Amino acid sequence: MDAFYASIEMRDQPVLRAKPLVIARDPRHNSGKGVVATANYKARSFKIHSAMSAQKALELCPQAVFVRPNFEKYKLISNQIHEIFHEYTDKIEPVAFDEAYLDVTQNKKEISSALLLARMLQQEIFKKTHLTCSTGISYNKFLAKMASDFHKPAGITLVRKEEAAAFLAPLSIEKFRGVGKKTAAKMHALNIFSGKDLFQQSEAELIAHFGKMGAVFYHRVRGIDERKVEWQRKRKSIGNERTFAQALKSSQEVEKVLAFLAQKLEEGLSKQQLHGKTLVLKLRTSDFKTVTKRMTYDSFFKNDRKLFAFYGQQIFEELQNERIDVRLLGLTMTNLASLQFENIELPLWQN
Repeated sequence: MDAFYASIEMRDQPVLRAKPLVIARDPRHNSGKGVVATANYKARSFKIHSAMSAQKALELCPQAVFVRPNFEKYKLISNQIHEIFHEYTDKIEPVAFDEAYLDVTQNKKEISSALLLARMLQQEIFKKTHLTCSTGISYNKFLAKMASDFHKPAGITLVRKEEAAAFLAPLSIEKFRGVGKKTAAKMHALNIFSGKDLFQQSEAELIAHFGKMGAVFYHRVRGIDERKVEWQRKRKSIGNERTFAQALKSSQEVEKVLAFLAQKLEEGLSKQQLHGKTLVLKLRTSDFKTVTKRMTYDSFFKNDRKLFAFYGQQIFEELQNERIDVRLLGLTMTNLASLQFENIELPLWQN
């Protein structure tokens, strides 16, 4: 999706479209704290990017408009987009709310042209959500991802096998997936500034400087990526957490939030048809100290929000000090299994 969170806010508040928009808490109202979730393209022209501090974004663009992120809304729209994906294929590997890999080699609509299918997807997503997306098409995940970033917004880029080397050679090394700031600096020190420079390095040299990632870089720049679209990955956990601008200070506030998190946990487990044996509470204080504590049963927890809230409260009481100070609270279920797996008590000793 193109600047997903920012695009949603511009769709819902058209007055924001002409302004540099930053999705983050306004640093002028919270002592300079906060991180940029994303920014629209106008804000990006000021070199604002995701994961940047909100304070730095304000310094780069004093006229920027800051909108606090609404992840619940973004998740709902992401689910709507995934429903569209499922009209074409069930082989979907989510990466984030705004990104996914789709294997459309065999697809439900029996469309042989990937270009046509991509265009149909874009049109249907825009029709139903009024949001644009960019699509990368190739024979492996790495090149599809690189292609999806090549022409934004609302672009479609196709990279065939015989075109891979020519496509990757002129790209700056910072564009390569897995090359962050520190890795890019090491690359520059080795006179590696582009895909062409990377291609000229031997595998042994890259491994010597970058360890296992060196082998990955060696293969990627040659268009080699054997990873499959992981569309049947098992969920390891289901849960939610909430961060608070003002720390919770009373047991009543904590109970209210735990009830909400327990409700969301019950809904998430029911939707995925799962239950679990381990309930985990996550707690962060105003000094950013984070602790987690878990409660594990031999049998599965019943999917019941009141039960989750009750045990969540018990765990919280074991963790809390005399003074309640909660900046973040989370409730998660792990050790999951399908609801088809039930607890069965055998009456072995009845007689």
